[in-house]
Amino acid sequence: MSNTKPGRMFIAAVQRFSLIEYPGKISCVVFTQGCNFRCSYCFNPELIPIRKGIIAESEVLSFLERRRSLLDAVVLTGGEPLLHEIADFINAIKQNFLVGLVTNGSFPERLLHVIDSIDFVAMDVKAPPHKYENVVGVKISPEKIMKSISIIMKKAKDYEFRTTVIKTLSKEDVIDIGRMVEGAKKLVLQRPRSAKGVYVSPRESTEIEELRRKLERYVQKCIVR
Repeated sequence: MSNTKPGRMFIAAVQRFSLIEYPGKISCVVFTQGCNFRCSYCFNPELIPIRKGIIAESEVLSFLERRRSLLDAVVLTGGEPLLHEIADFINAIKQNFLVGLVTNGSFPERLLHVIDSIDFVAMDVKAPPHKYENVVGVKISPEKIMKSISIIMKKAKDYEFRTTVIKTLSKEDVIDIGRMVEGAKKLVLQRPRSAKGVYVSPRESTEIEELRRKLERYVQKCIVR
């Protein structure tokens, strides 16, 4: 692993152990700095500004070398990992681990460049196209989002789409998201969380369950997480 030259990445933190980010696998989670979205409900707002040099790639690779017998996978999340040149880092960790990527889908060309090296992709689908800019707080072409969805459904080895059920999304908005990813193998409905990790439920559990059942008309599997 240490023989592979790392690319340019700005790493904010490493979660040494997770049973959630890569379904069915024990993973280490690497949080990159920086995000091009400004979602009001962001769970990791401290990652938005890029502060170079917090954690070196070499330090993370050395840690992973020591954990080879304890981990199945490494998941890159953020922030937005595709803001960075992650291909070399992926190639380094693929020698010993499965690789997961969590992305907001705003860089379809960069996603296409690395997707053959990724074992599992999770994409956050924030809103139906007409509400995207309102939810993410910046200008974004819905075509880019739809292109990323298409790339994942056609080329990803394994994947899931995730939608956080926030107050500004109506029931019909959430159903429209199901239509956006129609035919997908999995859609995950997520309750928003506070910065302290506490779930903030904008809707009753019965309403979320109703949405889950309706969404199963469009996707192979829909779960609440």
